[in-house]
Amino acid sequence: MNNTLFSFLVFPGFLFIAVIGLLFMGIDRKLSARFQWRMGPPLWQPFVDFMKLLSKEVVLPKNVNKPMFFLSPLMGLSGVIVASLLLFRAPLNPQGAFIGDLVVFIYLLLLIPLSVILGASSSGNPLSSVGGSREIKMVLSYELPFILAIFTAVLKVGSLRMGDFLLYQSQRGALFLTSPSCVFAFVAAFLVIHAKLALAPFDIPEAETEIMGGTLIEYSGPLLALFYLVRAILYFTLTAFLVFIFWGGITFTGWGAVLSLLKILLVLFLVIVVKNINPRIRIDQAVRFFWTRVFVLSIIGMGLAIIGW
Repeated sequence: MNNTLFSFLVFPGFLFIAVIGLLFMGIDRKLSARFQWRMGPPLWQPFVDFMKLLSKEVVLPKNVNKPMFFLSPLMGLSGVIVASLLLFRAPLNPQGAFIGDLVVFIYLLLLIPLSVILGASSSGNPLSSVGGSREIKMVLSYELPFILAIFTAVLKVGSLRMGDFLLYQSQRGALFLTSPSCVFAFVAAFLVIHAKLALAPFDIPEAETEIMGGTLIEYSGPLLALFYLVRAILYFTLTAFLVFIFWGGITFTGWGAVLSLLKILLVLFLVIVVKNINPRIRIDQAVRFFWTRVFVLSIIGMGLAIIGW
């Protein structure tokens, strides 16, 4: 019982992913500032912002649906915590994971955009509703290419259990380096995580210059802090997930832990680069992009995996 509680609350659970996630957001803000020839905030600024939001009051809009408005950030936080726990427990006990935990992980990730959509629709603000409708369109456009990309790797490994990905790649090498099909799948999944994180060029549901913050425009105080924390944890979880599936997996022991961290930081750096060199696109352009280019990439990867490449 004590070990279960420790793993859920401390490592590899809530405290671990929250601290690393907020640190990743600090790295993002610092590097983004450097791209723009600015000094940028210190790396610990996201921690300060999070604590500051916790100290503020919650201001409720006039026409709010209170139960849904309060439950939405809690639903998003619970989804990302359990998903992260599934991911980061696998390296500790690869053979102890249950069959199909990868499918559960993908479904849990869907709770995050769903919580944002429900929170936006319950606020009663028309700008928030516009952001929520855009979030729905984004989910419908990127989710299928993402699933196809992940199942390309599943075809190579032959299992839906996360621990088997570690065992397979430890014996045969990283999928990204040994399987041409997984190169296409990785690129497709890499593009999708930008949309899952609402980063440029896919930060369309928030679009400050158009809809003044969009989905979260009416959130404040601790409720906004929870959504802020969800975004931070998701930053860490998604970059680690790509390394876990395609780049040889991750480990928490010895020099393997250092190598795993370097690979995750490399993926994070690539995400930040793409974010800073691309302007925001329109919602119709984003939907078309995922349903044509990214979908084709994932289909090519799936086809190559089927024929054994």
